[in-house]
Parts: sequence; structure tokens; C-alpha cells
Amino acid sequence: MLRWMCGYTRKDRMRNEYIRKKVGVAPIEDKLRESRLRLFGHLNRRPIEAPVRKIELLNFAHVQRRRGRPKKT
Repeated sequence: MLRWMCGYTRKDRMRNEYIRKKVGVAPIEDKLRESRLRLFGHLNRRPIEAPVRKIELLNFAHVQRRRGRPKKT
């Protein structure tokens, strides 16, 4: 989308970093990290009795996964 907004095509061979800097958009990695931390903050504010918080206390060290590709669900 940013390429299209700036009027560049793939043939122009402009680097993504240059286009992001020109438009003023943060890198994708930063946006993903920001959304993960936002979700983590929501989960931490839940009461300890909530099912989501109880998963934190579970120990999965003894669980072994099956061999091969996961089953399609």
C-alpha cells in the first residue's frame, strides 16, 4: 500500500525502508511488538481466577508432542 501511495512500482527498485521513512511509518516489527505488549497488558490486568491467568500457572514440561505434521483441524 505504501508503494502504491508513493507512486512507486516494484520496477522502480526502491527499498522498503526508504519508502517507510518517506511516509513516516514505523517498521512492521515494532507494530507487531506493540500489539503483543498491548494484549499482554490486558491479560495481566485480569483477575488471577480468570481462565486465561490460570494457564500461566500450568507446567507443560512433561507433555510431549507427536511426531510429524500437526493434525488438520
